[in-house]
Amino acid sequence: MVGPMYVSPEQWMQDKAEFARKGIARGRSIVAMEYNNGIVLMAENASASLNKLGELYDRIGFAGVGKFSEFEQMRKAGVRYCDVTGFAYSRDDVRARALANSFSQSIGDVFTREPKPFEVEIIVAEVGDDRFDDRAENSIYRVQFDGAITDEKGFCSIGGDHEDMQKYLKQEYRDGLSYEEVLKLGRKALEHIPDGEARSIPIDNLEVGVLDRTREGRKFRRLTTEELQEALNS
Repeated sequence: MVGPMYVSPEQWMQDKAEFARKGIARGRSIVAMEYNNGIVLMAENASASLNKLGELYDRIGFAGVGKFSEFEQMRKAGVRYCDVTGFAYSRDDVRARALANSFSQSIGDVFTREPKPFEVEIIVAEVGDDRFDDRAENSIYRVQFDGAITDEKGFCSIGGDHEDMQKYLKQEYRDGLSYEEVLKLGRKALEHIPDGEARSIPIDNLEVGVLDRTREGRKFRRLTTEELQEALNS
């Protein structure tokens, strides 16, 4: 009688992590950057109907990279979480930190318990609220395929060659960038290829969302191609 094949827990987890990383790396990078009046989310996306960026709640934006069906599942779960929390308590009680922790738990449970992990990385961004002293600062959280969560300052990237993107942004980003400056830097970051020939991303292939703290009511808005072209040419 042949016994069942044994795989150590450490090897099983390493194999699942490698599988998830490969799936995520096939997706184009997404960047999130703070500017003087909010946060910009920018992705390379040739599809006009399959969005990588979106709004979760009044002041909270979402970005996902990897397998579309899986991060779209997370986005919808995030919208439901925000709606239920806002209805049961107050709209002001819906915070990106709690939402990112919820994503972290859900993705981490799948990574730990299921044979196949989610091939996703997520950014949850919340623009500051000047009405509250403890919420004046922006918040950007990165949730990885294994549920690991990090609190990012200034900028964040997911997908593609994440490490090289982070290095590039660390060199080029500075505090207090204007709206136009941060859009130009975001495009340059997505076009950046380490030790390779420069490439150009058509305006039509850029998906951009802005969390604007000066906007009344809901802070998220999606830029049209014309708006983005005007900002990049300024």
